[in-house]
Amino acid sequence: MSNIQLFQNSQIRSIWDEKELKWYFSVIDVVAVLTDSPDPKDYWYRMKKREKLSGVELSTICRQLKLESSDGKLYKTDCSDTQGLLRIIQSIPSAKAEPFKQWLALVGYQRMEEIENPELAQKRIRETFKAKGYSDEWIEKRIRGIAVRDELTNEWKNRGVKEGLEYSILTAEISRATFGIIPSDYKKLKGLTKPSDNLRDHMNDLELIFTMLGEASTTEIAKNKNARGFIENKKAARSGGSVAGKARLDLEKKSGKNVISKENFKEMPESQKRSLK
Repeated sequence: MSNIQLFQNSQIRSIWDEKELKWYFSVIDVVAVLTDSPDPKDYWYRMKKREKLSGVELSTICRQLKLESSDGKLYKTDCSDTQGLLRIIQSIPSAKAEPFKQWLALVGYQRMEEIENPELAQKRIRETFKAKGYSDEWIEKRIRGIAVRDELTNEWKNRGVKEGLEYSILTAEISRATFGIIPSDYKKLKGLTKPSDNLRDHMNDLELIFTMLGEASTTEIAKNKNARGFIENKKAARSGGSVAGKARLDLEKKSGKNVISKENFKEMPESQKRSLK
């Protein structure tokens, strides 16, 4: 399970290891948060080189895990667990180091709580969006969208679709059929450039609704057609997306307004963020 964690309103990509029961965090994102470096990748590269000269190999406490990048695709990224990050933090002079250590401990504790009580996970997601200024109505749609997405990816997994690249391709097919644009270009349209920027967090109500319709339709078609493997599920993705695409075009024709918006949440005036419409 991949996720975006928030530390002092900064996003950190992470992935939960079900076997080891612990989080792995993107080292690059952590470096960006602690250093405010304009080029965290270069900072991390030089940091590893510097520590190696003193006999410390930081790469040995990292794993290459696939996380979503700014183009919507999954790429192998240096990740480390809590223990590894605590060692990495020692090599970063930052006033945020101590608060970050406390945050790491809290994130781990909360995840264990959520395993025992799954309702806590949804509650915390709601609280996070609320703190960022989203409206209650938008939050409910976003939460529902997460559930629809999870149902779809579970269906793909059970039908022999491989996680990573194949998931990204199928998602792009649904988006293309629904909106006429793939996720990476959609992010560019909205001016989202950071790898940690989540496109769906910057969608308005209608964009979220049609995204859900496309993915829910794809799930239903895959089930009814008993789609197996990547090729058959790709056809289901196109069909599911076209259901939402036709509905979108019909609405645009009758309302006289485009559903697709260039607006992103970060650039909206505070007065508009509460409605996000």
